[in-house]
Amino acid sequence: MFLHDQVMGYFFRRRGIWKALLSLSFVFVTLIMVHKLRFADEGASKGLVLKSRLVRVVPAWFETGNTVLKRDLNTTSIPPHTLTERTWVDQLPYAFNQSASRWDVRTINCSENTALNTQGWFKNLDSRFQQFVLYRHCRYFPMVLNHPEKCQGDVHLLIVVKSVIEHHERREAVRNTWGKEHEIDGKKIRTLFLLGAPSLEKDSLTLQKLLEYEDKIYGDILQWDFMDTFFNLTLKEVNFLKWFNIYCTNVKFIFKGDDDVFVHTGNVLEFLDYRKDDPGVKNLFVGDIIKRAIPIRNKQSKYFIPKELYNKPYPPYAGGGGFLMASPLAKTLLSVSEGIQLFPIDDVFLGMCLQKARTSPEVHQGFRTFGISRRLVSTMNSDPCFYKSLLVVHKLSSTELQKMWEVVHHGHLKCARKV
Repeated sequence: MFLHDQVMGYFFRRRGIWKALLSLSFVFVTLIMVHKLRFADEGASKGLVLKSRLVRVVPAWFETGNTVLKRDLNTTSIPPHTLTERTWVDQLPYAFNQSASRWDVRTINCSENTALNTQGWFKNLDSRFQQFVLYRHCRYFPMVLNHPEKCQGDVHLLIVVKSVIEHHERREAVRNTWGKEHEIDGKKIRTLFLLGAPSLEKDSLTLQKLLEYEDKIYGDILQWDFMDTFFNLTLKEVNFLKWFNIYCTNVKFIFKGDDDVFVHTGNVLEFLDYRKDDPGVKNLFVGDIIKRAIPIRNKQSKYFIPKELYNKPYPPYAGGGGFLMASPLAKTLLSVSEGIQLFPIDDVFLGMCLQKARTSPEVHQGFRTFGISRRLVSTMNSDPCFYKSLLVVHKLSSTELQKMWEVVHHGHLKCARKV
């Protein structure tokens, strides 16, 4: 172990070599995972949601005594057989605490809401959603990686990016382009990535170790101890809102988006400057707003929602590619979110919070959640002149993002007009 740490320390000092090895390691581990998952038993797949909300036995290297981890608190996980039983949201032990000065969730104490098993509507749910509902009262989780220093001083724009452990190349592309930390005209920009833990079906120990070394280099990852699955994206939403309320008293605005979008940070700052004297700027929430949407009932869809879970139109919500929000509104959304049950689709859940906060999200044509043109074959989707005049475009691969960024910011574009 001593020799291993010496070797890793050497590569850490040689940032260029280590970054290359880190990228190769993520690729190698991802290939292994794909091979393993091809032969995974169907039963394991069906149990994913359940496992994603149960705690795991933590290996020795994961314990709080290990200095590799940047834990803000002394946190440990509890084996499932020691969990205590509790039920609804009003009984949550980790309710929002306005006076908290640091992350105050030290342990996971989450069990099934067994009272649901006798209810008819619950019995009619698909097994995936049964598991979600049984554990959706579990809201706040211990932190594995924390960086409260990101909000020190006056931060004009905090860029927050949803990612998963395997997306190392996407995070690298974001850091090299629109997520690069710098100051423009004295306005400080800081960047964070939001992650959960790798699921049990993956090579979780290796992935976690790689993520920790990545965080050693960049120091920009917030990680919570819940499984990083699609149904748990809403957990990223509420845990980030709580984190922001604790640590970010001097941040003015938040951009929150995915790791596969193009963001023109200069245009974003120009838009915020234009709105700075607007009396309603403290409730600013702007993006590609989807209105009058209804739940998808096709079981083959990623966004399928059974009628037993939700049976009315969705409130207006921002497409998940990215949106801008004022910090006072973020604090309001945390407060109102406490009274709303978690929903499997995080974008819609945030729309529910906005509705309860009586805040109307604003549509802006510069946010293109579904690409510049919804026709995938359209040449508009690869025209840098459109990217130069927009704020957010979804979606691009890491290679496409870096190429487009280079053309837009360092090329010699001659564009006829702005969008």
